[in-house]
Amino acid sequence: MKTLKDLFLDELADMYDAEHRIIKALPKLAKAATCSDLKAAFQSHLKQTEAQVKRLEQVFQSFGKKAKGKTCEATVGLLKEGDEIAAEFKGSPSINAALIAAAQKVEHYEMAAYGCLHAWAGLLGNRPAADLLQETLNEETDANRSLTKLARASSNEEAMCESDTNDSKTGMRNNSGILRRGGRPTFPDRKRKGSVLR
Repeated sequence: MKTLKDLFLDELADMYDAEHRIIKALPKLAKAATCSDLKAAFQSHLKQTEAQVKRLEQVFQSFGKKAKGKTCEATVGLLKEGDEIAAEFKGSPSINAALIAAAQKVEHYEMAAYGCLHAWAGLLGNRPAADLLQETLNEETDANRSLTKLARASSNEEAMCESDTNDSKTGMRNNSGILRRGGRPTFPDRKRKGSVLR
C-alpha cells in the first residue's frame, strides 16, 4: 500500500528531474528571444532554478533520502513544445509572445507541483521542507507574473503587428467596407480585449 510519503517522494523526484531539464532549456529560450527584457528574465530565472535544485536536495535530506530524479514526462513534453515553437516562429514578430506562452506553461506546471509538495510536506509534519518548497513556489509565481507583464507590455502587441501587416496585404476591411491600412479590423459592438496570458 503506497503512502502519502511515497507520493511526496515520487513527486519530489519528478521535480528534481524537471528542474535539471529546465536549467538546460532556459539558455536556449534566452537565445531565441529578441526582446532584451525577456532575455534578462530567462537568464534571471536560470539562476533561481539552479538555487531551486539545491533547495530540493535539502528537502530530500530532511526526509533522510538522497536526491534522485525520475523522468518528468510532463516537462519533457512542455520543453519539446517550446523547442518547436522557437524553431517555427524564429524571425517572426510573434517569437517573444510564443516563447512567453511556452515558458508560462512550464511555470504553471511547476506552480501546481510545488503547491502539492508544500501541502504534503506540511501534512507529513516536516515544516523545514514545507518552508523550502514554499520559497520555490513563491519564486515560480513571481516568474509567471513577470512573464505576464512582459507579454502585456510589448510582446503581444509585437505579435499583432504581424497580423496587421497580413490584414492589409489580404485586403481586410472594416465594418464600413474601407480598407484600414496597418490596422486591426474594427468591431463597433466589442471592446478591445487585453492579453490572453493571465
